[in-house]
Amino acid sequence: MSSPDQARAAAQAADAKRAAATNTSGNAGTAASGDFTDFLKIVAKSPALITGYSKVLKAAGIYNGKITGKYTPALQKALTKVETDRLSINAVSPISRDEYFAQLEPAGTGSGTGQPSVVEDITSYTPEAAKMLIQSVIKDSLGRNATEAEIKKYTSGLKKIQQQAASTTTYKTVGGKQTRVTTPGISEKQYLVDQVAGTDEGKANKVLGFYDTFMNALGGR
Repeated sequence: MSSPDQARAAAQAADAKRAAATNTSGNAGTAASGDFTDFLKIVAKSPALITGYSKVLKAAGIYNGKITGKYTPALQKALTKVETDRLSINAVSPISRDEYFAQLEPAGTGSGTGQPSVVEDITSYTPEAAKMLIQSVIKDSLGRNATEAEIKKYTSGLKKIQQQAASTTTYKTVGGKQTRVTTPGISEKQYLVDQVAGTDEGKANKVLGFYDTFMNALGGR
């Protein structure tokens, strides 16, 4: 997946080609509404432009829709907002559409809140995936297959810790360089291991060595 900066560059390059093809001036100080309508029509016909502008606008916190090659009302609304903002500045200090897009910054990296963009990834287990994970942990820690009651119990537990198990990715741009830091949440597998270890059977098997052997394999305690 390309970064917001790469998407911005792709969109600008495509927009420059569009401007050359339609013989419009990239430095026009005042853009008529007809010019903007033509711009929207050209974007709407190009999946590459749609994707490029979607990425730029999403990174800037202006567009909250999906990144696809499909032109949507949400994307047009975001493009219209940018154009409105550009024209308000253009009335005081001339700035072309390309120049304005080039100056857009990722959300939270400008002179506003100073807070970075944060993305949270949550893993939602299907019943089948949860069953496989639970069976694996029960087999390794207790030496037997999980019962239906255990599968039901621990599947419910996995759902409850989804938020805690989410990984958080923070994006921040400083001096034109974007950094990404991912902080993992709690391990669902380790959660199950600890839950099983707390049962009477788990405690008994720890004495027998099943649990300790399993933890050594995980590089744990």
